[in-house]
Amino acid sequence: MSNLKAIDLFAGAGGFSEGARMAGVEVVWAANHWPAAVEAHQANHPETEHSCQDLHQADWTQVPAHDLLLASPACQGHSRARGKDRPHHDATRSTAWAVVSAAECHRPPVLLVENVPEFAKWQLFPAWRQALEALGYSLMPMIVDAADHGVPQHRRRLFIVGTRSRAPLSLNLPSREYTAASTIVDLSGGDWSPVRRTGRAAATLARISRGRRNLGPRFLIAYYGNEHGGRSLERPIGTLTTRDRWAIVDGNRMRMLLPDEVRAGMGFPEGYQLPANRRLAVHLLGNAVCPPVAADMIRAIREAG
Repeated sequence: MSNLKAIDLFAGAGGFSEGARMAGVEVVWAANHWPAAVEAHQANHPETEHSCQDLHQADWTQVPAHDLLLASPACQGHSRARGKDRPHHDATRSTAWAVVSAAECHRPPVLLVENVPEFAKWQLFPAWRQALEALGYSLMPMIVDAADHGVPQHRRRLFIVGTRSRAPLSLNLPSREYTAASTIVDLSGGDWSPVRRTGRAAATLARISRGRRNLGPRFLIAYYGNEHGGRSLERPIGTLTTRDRWAIVDGNRMRMLLPDEVRAGMGFPEGYQLPANRRLAVHLLGNAVCPPVAADMIRAIREAG
């Protein structure tokens, strides 16, 4: 499969598109409902045609022809981190049906869909899968950890490869060496504060104390999730999310990770442009597909095809 053209649904910060570019695939069209995401994607992929719209309302006949459909539907309604269920989550689950609508119109040879592993436990997942199979696609679900692809982050995600073939495509994915979290941390940058400053939460101090006992003076801590102590900088970092989660402790000082460090932790290249607003940059990155993982998946698809 050569000279592939792709479209990117729910393109966000552009992780799928950047991975496609790494793999030598041209992304001809990308869409997202959020103007800030489209603006960020456009800054890094100016050659791509962009659309800012609700993909439930898309006129797929106006979308350029393509060989590969990339899609990362909203994961909030499926993720274990969502907390108590809300009507908003019901609405975000339905975004996955846009993949079916686009595939029905264009019938591209290959689909590549990314989401959290819990997506496969969605009550309507069997119906969603059967809809794509009715269109002639054979689906191969795979759980992939970004750390196995050289990304300095443990990030397990479900990738579903769909091909218009009698049997699902079997991919030969590379297994790369782990990259330590220390490679993304700049100890000379950022605004540091004393660990023992006034107002520091007791739970945070307890995490730091455990980290010091186990790891010494320099390590990472997570502000929420299952990390109750420190995390070695010689391991990949834990999952990066849409809001600040990880802090670096260095002796008696500490700070949250910088957006540039989060970008590196997601596997985006150094020159990839981020919004100036810190919270927005972290949110977009935490929602993204890790480009090196996408690149490895697409290369494997090309080799198998």
